[in-house]
Amino acid sequence: MPNSEDSAHKVFSMAPEEPKKKPPIKAIKSIQLDLFSSFLSNDKSTVSNTVELWESIPKYFLTPHQVEKLRTEKGLAEPYKWSYLFNGTPFTVKIQPALIEQEDGSYKAFFPSVTEELVEEALKKIFTDQNLGIHDPEKMETWVKFSLSMIARELKARGRSRTRVQIKQSIKIMSGSIITLYREGEEVWEGSILQDLITVSRKKYLSETDAQHVARLPLFISHAINQLDYRQFNYDRLMRCNDQLTRWIYKKFVHRYKQASFLNDYHINYSTIREESGFLQQDRAADNRKKVIKAIEELISRNVLFSYETKEHRTGRKIVDVTYTVKPSQEFAKEQKAANKRVTDGTENIKRAGGKIQQIPFPSSS
Repeated sequence: MPNSEDSAHKVFSMAPEEPKKKPPIKAIKSIQLDLFSSFLSNDKSTVSNTVELWESIPKYFLTPHQVEKLRTEKGLAEPYKWSYLFNGTPFTVKIQPALIEQEDGSYKAFFPSVTEELVEEALKKIFTDQNLGIHDPEKMETWVKFSLSMIARELKARGRSRTRVQIKQSIKIMSGSIITLYREGEEVWEGSILQDLITVSRKKYLSETDAQHVARLPLFISHAINQLDYRQFNYDRLMRCNDQLTRWIYKKFVHRYKQASFLNDYHINYSTIREESGFLQQDRAADNRKKVIKAIEELISRNVLFSYETKEHRTGRKIVDVTYTVKPSQEFAKEQKAANKRVTDGTENIKRAGGKIQQIPFPSSS
């Protein structure tokens, strides 16, 4: 299995995706999709997949208050840029908001935020849980079928209820917002969270609330499925975390704290969280540090962590950084062992099938 830096180099070197694709007419048999949908857990309803490369891109950090400040008097907004680090490399993400028509015929700009984050997680779970996914390993295309009712039921089951009106708007925001990614100043990817969305008509939706929509997932996810470059994690726990920063740190531990055990602690710096997450934008550094502590303590209450310690780094009397040293809960350590075994089993299953992990280059936009 390739490491994150190798995969990042391939992903971030690809050309922008060509829009307006259509889903395959027939299902495609894919061992890669079978493995992505198979989990090593006693309760498969509680687990899902996380793709580090895709989720390293800050997409959902803007708050309603920030968005309101970005809008003009007419409700429109220009694209918003945010710079961050991934594996020590500088990136910039530009988010062009979705323009959604209002009841009076005017248009209003919306950026992806917390509801869209939760809807995306629900869609990824639906993709694996209900056999509603299609993955073409050769074309590197991945599609998910869903209905608004399906998402509503999934969110309600995880304690994150949203109305169908809210979910419908979120789908529009996820398909209408354009994300452009720059690596060291060079554009390397452009697309939306849900690409090539095919929706049912309003008339059909009103008469048949379970009517299905279809959308293509980003190429990052297709690449991860082909490369087995994803990790199993406790999705139910993630959805029950109250704070976005808590969920971000939790996924960070899932990807980086692979050998979690009580004898093997893990260190993460405040500066890393600030530079990578996008969730620490308080004016005062002290307030941001309090936010990190609150998130870590929520992870203890959610049985991810057992304990933590902090070490302040100072220049004179000024705190310039903080190191957080954490120890895992027994449950999280067991879950990480299961995730590690699933990676090993997946590689062996590919070999037994007479194949190997796909090394298909990314398609160009031509």
